[in-house]
Amino acid sequence: MNGHDLAGDNPAKTIKGRIKRALGPAGVFFRGFLEHPRMVGSVIPSSGSTIDKMLAPVDWDNCRVFVEYGPGVGTFCRPVLDRLGRDGMLVVIDTNPLFIDYLQREIRDSRFHAVLGSAEDVEAIVKALGEDHADYVLSGLPFSTLPEGVGENIAAATYRVTRPGGAFLTYQFSTTARDLTAQHFERVDTGFTWWNIPPCLLAWGWKQPAG
Repeated sequence: MNGHDLAGDNPAKTIKGRIKRALGPAGVFFRGFLEHPRMVGSVIPSSGSTIDKMLAPVDWDNCRVFVEYGPGVGTFCRPVLDRLGRDGMLVVIDTNPLFIDYLQREIRDSRFHAVLGSAEDVEAIVKALGEDHADYVLSGLPFSTLPEGVGENIAAATYRVTRPGGAFLTYQFSTTARDLTAQHFERVDTGFTWWNIPPCLLAWGWKQPAG
């Protein structure tokens, strides 16, 4: 009987675990990209410049429910939680269990809810968490590579779940997300950031305030 038998360790699993720890979130993100390339917008997470510019228009004093589609390894999650009020809620939705499992392990915050599911079902997900609407919705989903009809369904559901005065925030490397947003939201502001790999188009779709 050797040491591995006594410890119940599998050498292959031990080495794999060490590699995972060494690579950290970047390794998890890259693995998610390899497994589901059509559902992950980039091979690496977004830059700090993209995060700051994307979140700048958010009125954090009037934001309680923030939703994110395609959170990956949480590149936006911590910056959002840092800005969100104590009574706020961050709901992230992803179809990849690898990302959801990772986020549930890594982010220990009572305001954080990681949901395995489709952004098409955002209304039901928000309602199941006891809320009627979202104040802001952020998406890094690659709308240009989603299956036919899915992007349109997500954009329509996002408009319905967003409160008047709220917004749908998207960042992508093509104009698809912006164009879909413009089909539903009354006003769309756009921006661009070179400090990202690759550079990407930013869009903020605003829902007309009540009255």
